[in-house]
Amino acid sequence: MPLALLALAIGAFGIGTTEFVIMGLLPEVAGDFGVSIPTAGLLVTGYALGVVLGAPLMTVLGTKVSRKRMLMLLMGLFVLGNLLSAVAPSFSVMLIGRVVASLAHGAFFGIGSVVAADLVAPDKKAGAIAMMFTGLTVANVVGVPLGTFVGQAAGWRITFTIVAALGLIGLAGIAKLVPDMPKPQGVRLRHELAAFKNAQVLLAMAMTVLGFGGVFAAITYIAPMMTHVAGFADGSVTWLLVLFGLGMVGGNLIGGKYADRALMPMLYVSLGALAVVLALFTVTAHHKILAAISIALIGALGFATVPPLQKRVLDQAHGAPTLASAVNIGAFNLGNALSAWLGGIVIAAGFGYTSPNWVGAALAAAALLLAFLSAALERRGGTSAETAVTGRPASVEAEAVAHH
Repeated sequence: MPLALLALAIGAFGIGTTEFVIMGLLPEVAGDFGVSIPTAGLLVTGYALGVVLGAPLMTVLGTKVSRKRMLMLLMGLFVLGNLLSAVAPSFSVMLIGRVVASLAHGAFFGIGSVVAADLVAPDKKAGAIAMMFTGLTVANVVGVPLGTFVGQAAGWRITFTIVAALGLIGLAGIAKLVPDMPKPQGVRLRHELAAFKNAQVLLAMAMTVLGFGGVFAAITYIAPMMTHVAGFADGSVTWLLVLFGLGMVGGNLIGGKYADRALMPMLYVSLGALAVVLALFTVTAHHKILAAISIALIGALGFATVPPLQKRVLDQAHGAPTLASAVNIGAFNLGNALSAWLGGIVIAAGFGYTSPNWVGAALAAAALLLAFLSAALERRGGTSAETAVTGRPASVEAEAVAHH
């Protein structure tokens, strides 16, 4: 694997850390600014919405810039947002800093996926994408727990200063190691938008929303589920999340390896197993050891879908993959927001802290059904696939890709 992938992984590590570390520091931030925990939670919501909106916006703005330069600009924006959060004199300024940092998230992973895939041979593309996403998964094992510990011991502002420094390291790495890859000639915004006429691109994004939504339906409420149902102490939740992160790392690497060999079968296995484990988690959540095993499996199976889904979008948006790739990253965050909301609804309805697991199982099962539908339409040909969703015939290029 090219050394340039390390620079992308470092950037991904910083982004993953800043996205999730705030969850462990909400009490400290709320106390410093004199706001309630639910109000401080807007720092999580604002970031997620910034990713969803920023992915297409920043990608569109970058259509006239080479991919390497755009990656550098995005990391600069990420550093600026985290520094603003670190020195924020008020809650509103910190919220602005979080949104500024989040604007870089989707476009970085979207453009980074295209760059990573272009750096290697065709039969190693999913593995290269997985290597970049390893930075995001390792952030959940190392960055988030360490950032939480530093924030609680030395102050949350120190954590965000360190994250900004990570962003500078990633920026320097991209400048030094990523080759100058100019934007392909003749690619315009309308070409990028045309990818969304391809039903297979839309189906892959829907699988992303539902599949990863299944993961976060359970993980969002992991703290009350493990303390009130499994009987873990409050301090154990951090280490359970580390276990989840370790599962993510393993699943991401396995997904990348096997997606290059058999992409759709990899999706069938990971989504089907994820639905089963989430359903069983309603039972295993009552037993400490089984609960811990289930959490690791959810992380592994959930992230095993990431490289194949991202590669699926790149393959199907052939010729104009950048915007579709970035929007797919936004789809992950849309799935997170949707599943957290649905999980909250079933808990509020009185079904208990394990009820979000049923929501997650249903979402993963729905993603599996879409995977079967996508494969069936592909076997029938690109025209059938696109007509089924858009009512229009597929383009010649989309047909060629569908039969590839």
